[in-house]
Amino acid sequence: MTKREISVNLPQNLDPVYSNRIQVAYKDDEFSFIFLHEIAGTNQARAKAIVSISPKHAKNFAEVLMKTVKGYEEKFGPITVAGAEPQEESNVTIHGYS
Repeated sequence: MTKREISVNLPQNLDPVYSNRIQVAYKDDEFSFIFLHEIAGTNQARAKAIVSISPKHAKNFAEVLMKTVKGYEEKFGPITVAGAEPQEESNVTIHGYS
């Protein structure tokens, strides 16, 4: 695989988005990532962004994310979630997007 450079244009008015929850949906030709901001003390979350990518890009994204997390942990130490219960797939139902 040859390495190449890509110039990325970040518009001046592009605001960062904070998300503390994500929902992933898929169908045969795409994965959709719904980035949410869950409002503390309520049962509500606001959708902040929806990003859809191809299955091939989703697989690449998963690999890059794992590699990046590993690099982060090598530099800063293991990521731990203090005082939080492990999230189970079935403990939250998100309404409003399908």
